[in-house]
Amino acid sequence: MIRFRWPVIAGVVALLGVMAIPAADMNLGIPSGATANQDTAARQSYEAVSQGFGEGFNGPLLVTAEPTDTAGGVTPELTAKLIGEFQDRDDIVLAAPVGVNEAGDLAVFSVIPTSGPSDEATRDLVKSLREPDNAIAQNNQVQLGVTGFTAIGIDMSDKLASVLPLYLGIIIVLSVLILLLVFRSVIVPIKATAGFLLSILATFGATTAVFQWGWLSGLFGVDTGGPLMSFMPIMVTGILYGLAMDYEVFLVSSMREAHIHGQEARQSVVHGFDQASRVVVAAAIIMISVFSGFIFSHDVMIKQIGFALAVGILIDAFIVRLTLVPALMAVFGERAWWLPRWLDRLLPDLDIEGDKLLAMLNQQPEATDRDKIEVRT
Repeated sequence: MIRFRWPVIAGVVALLGVMAIPAADMNLGIPSGATANQDTAARQSYEAVSQGFGEGFNGPLLVTAEPTDTAGGVTPELTAKLIGEFQDRDDIVLAAPVGVNEAGDLAVFSVIPTSGPSDEATRDLVKSLREPDNAIAQNNQVQLGVTGFTAIGIDMSDKLASVLPLYLGIIIVLSVLILLLVFRSVIVPIKATAGFLLSILATFGATTAVFQWGWLSGLFGVDTGGPLMSFMPIMVTGILYGLAMDYEVFLVSSMREAHIHGQEARQSVVHGFDQASRVVVAAAIIMISVFSGFIFSHDVMIKQIGFALAVGILIDAFIVRLTLVPALMAVFGERAWWLPRWLDRLLPDLDIEGDKLLAMLNQQPEATDRDKIEVRT
């Protein structure tokens, strides 16, 4: 890896970059009966309803209508007009009244879309009905709201997707700061965090390709592609970040210790890799084995989490930490441990290797036999 460091770096970055491409098409949602395996009761029930009534009957929407003119209330004429306008839309099959509250100022309707609960058309319908300037609301002076299991799933997916970049940003900032304190280097924290970003994007890409696009899906027991579980990216990112930084600290701390104790930069990379790589390999194999066991579950949500974690650890441990990191450390050489003097003065010295403690102990006068006995006891 050190001898062929430039081809290794280019190859790893290209490989993970290609693996990350499907992540741009990642669609988050709540898996439904449409994404379950064909031999399950959930999938068979879903298809029976779809064939008998239409896909939209698997995910009805509850639509509330509240008149903006409080004096008018919900009259039978307004209810009938709203039902007619709902059913005039091309993306709605059926609308039926559920009831009106005792005050008469709020009506609830059951609205059946033409599309299934996981389809993009249903998401567009929910957003359209919620817009305050949509035609139905304007024509009838009402304020429409949309709820129900399908709408809640759409809201949750959109919210989690919108906060994912912020979540990753916080992780990046904290990662750089913490590793800056631990390793007292500018290059090492940036390299470690960039490697994690490559790992997580490649993981999302591979998961999207298998569970959404259907690539190699038969190998993992997946019949039908569908959206990825909405909270899977945040969960997987947190777990993989913790494991990735464990592997990074195991590996690079050994390199830093060898360098501090006098070894030349590239030689310290070889020595540190030789000392810590076995630990990283053993830890990664254990975690991959554990999470791989969930891939062949009958529940597609468990499958997705198990696959993403197993593939993510495989990528980060073996491709990033054990391949890319040593090659980059060899390229930077002595510069990998560079820290500006002004920043060195500002940062607290955690003395991870304990060198200052050893130096302080060596400067103290030799203890008497009696002192040694007291210390041992």
